[in-house]
Amino acid sequence: MSTQEEAQPLISHLIELRNRILKALASVLVVFICLVWFSSQIYEFVSAPLIDRLPVGATMIATDVASPFFTPLKLTLVASVFVAVPLVLYQIWAFVAPGLYKHERRLIIPLLISSSLLFYCGVAFAYFVVFPLVFSFFTAISLGGVEFATDISSYLDFVLSLFMAFGIAFEVPVAIILLCWTGATDTKSLSEKRPYIIVIAFVVGMLLTPPDLVSQTLLAIPMCILFEIGLFFSRFYTKPRNKEDDQDDE
Repeated sequence: MSTQEEAQPLISHLIELRNRILKALASVLVVFICLVWFSSQIYEFVSAPLIDRLPVGATMIATDVASPFFTPLKLTLVASVFVAVPLVLYQIWAFVAPGLYKHERRLIIPLLISSSLLFYCGVAFAYFVVFPLVFSFFTAISLGGVEFATDISSYLDFVLSLFMAFGIAFEVPVAIILLCWTGATDTKSLSEKRPYIIVIAFVVGMLLTPPDLVSQTLLAIPMCILFEIGLFFSRFYTKPRNKEDDQDDE
């Protein structure tokens, strides 16, 4: 095969990759355009867990002149990415699907769906469970001569870091299933390492969350539970024993 003939498939793959990336970005842009008119309401919704627990007379503040304008827009853009996650994952799936065997496609589709749902569950858990507890703890701490007033940009960075931490942490079952399916490990080995994984969960909780015991524990405990869920479902996903199984699927 000549060099030119070898280059043709590579070029076609690069063009396909570019088109999929553009479609993924376009889906995020479309969602952003639909949500941008509600950027203020979106920020009010996200900031509600803190505002509802502020001391009497305290408010959130803006230390930068442009913060009241750009902060809601930044949040809306991030929210657009969150909402468009299924569309982005579909573009990834459409790009890699032609190179997968049938049994691999049967695995990837449920994993894509479950990973999206788990990410949203992690974000919802952070908003409805973690935020009320963490902000109640923070606002209850009072120092003499110090007035509690949180900058809106700092608050956004704080909540986005928690959203991302919990969204990623809730992907533990998917990660375990993939590790077992690819043969990198197995359920028996993971079961034997359970005590170490629990310790790792608390270390990860310490690294990914603010330096308070409440949020660290609230991240570590769900990770331990999700580990058990992933361990259970990974028993149904085993690595194909040989390449002949792959050929039979075609």
